[in-house]
Amino acid sequence: MLIVGLSGLELSAAEREQLAAPQVSGVILFKRNFVSRAQVTALIDTLRALRGDDFLVCVDQEGGAVQRFREGFTELPALAKIGALYDADPQQALARAEEHAWLMASEMRAIGVDLSFAPVLDLARGNRAIGTRAFNARPDVVCELGLAYMRGMRLAGMAATLKHFPGHGSVAEDTHVDRAVDDRSAATIRADDLVPFADAIAAGAEAVMMAHVVYPQVDMKPAGYSRVWIADVLRGELGFKGVVFSDDISMAAGAGEGGIAERIEAHRAAGCELILACQPDIVGEALVATRGAGAFDPRRLKNLFGGVAQNWGEMTDNPQYRKFVGNLP
Repeated sequence: MLIVGLSGLELSAAEREQLAAPQVSGVILFKRNFVSRAQVTALIDTLRALRGDDFLVCVDQEGGAVQRFREGFTELPALAKIGALYDADPQQALARAEEHAWLMASEMRAIGVDLSFAPVLDLARGNRAIGTRAFNARPDVVCELGLAYMRGMRLAGMAATLKHFPGHGSVAEDTHVDRAVDDRSAATIRADDLVPFADAIAAGAEAVMMAHVVYPQVDMKPAGYSRVWIADVLRGELGFKGVVFSDDISMAAGAGEGGIAERIEAHRAAGCELILACQPDIVGEALVATRGAGAFDPRRLKNLFGGVAQNWGEMTDNPQYRKFVGNLP
C-alpha cells in the first residue's frame, strides 16, 4: 500500500523497523540516498535482505534535471531534447527515445531497481514542475515518443509507469508547492492531454501515476483523489487494468484533503493502490494511518509485466502500438 522515502545513505534502526510493517510495499530513492553506484547498490541489497525480492524499489531516473543517480551512471538528456529532435527528424527521435529508455532501464535493473517512474506523458505547455521533463507540446508527438520509450523500457525488463494522469503539462502551477487547477473543458483535456495516455494504455502500460491537479470541469477533487478520474475514466473508459500510484502525499497540492491520514484514505477510496509517502518525516504517521489496512501484493505489478514479456509478439500485434512504433524486426 505505501511506497516510502528514506532519510539517507543507509537504513537507520527506526527505518528498519518501519520497513518491516506489512503495509509498506516498497521504497522510493532520491538524490539524498545516493553518493555512488557501489553505495546505492549496497543499500538496495540491504532492502532485499530485509524484505525480499517482491519488495518494490523505485526511483525517478528520467534524465535531465530529474536524474537521482549520476556518478557511475550515464548522464541522460532531458526528454525535451528528444522532442525537439522529432521536429527535425522523427525517425531519429523515435530511435533516441527507445535508446534512452533502454539505457535508463538497463542501468536501473542492473542494480536491483524495479521501477523508474517513466515515461512522462505530460504535454510541454509551460508547467513549472514539468518543464523539460516532457517530450513535446503536441499530443501526437508525445504519443509516438512515449510508445517508443515504453518499448525501450520493456526490452530492458522494466514495466512502464505513465505520469501524471490525466496530464499535468497544461497548467502553470508546480504541485510540489502550490495547488494546481486546470479549468479547461473536459472535451479539450480529452482531445489533448489524455491522448498519449490513452494510446499507451492501449499498448499495455503496466502502471499509471496520478496528478495532484484539480480539473473542475470534470471533478472538484484532485485526480488522485477522484473516483471520476480513476474508476470512471481510467478504469472504465480507457480499460486500464494495471496498477495505480498516487503522487507524493507530502506535496502541497495534495493537502486539500487534510492531514496525512485523510490524504491516504482519500486516495484509497478513489482507487489508488500504491501511495507515495516520499518525505521521511511523514512515514511514521502514514504507518499509523494504514495499520491493519492490508498490504498491496507487489507480485501483481511484477506479474503484469511478466505477462507482457511472455507474450511480446501478441503485445506488438496491438494496432495502437504498431501505429506509432512500426514493425519490429
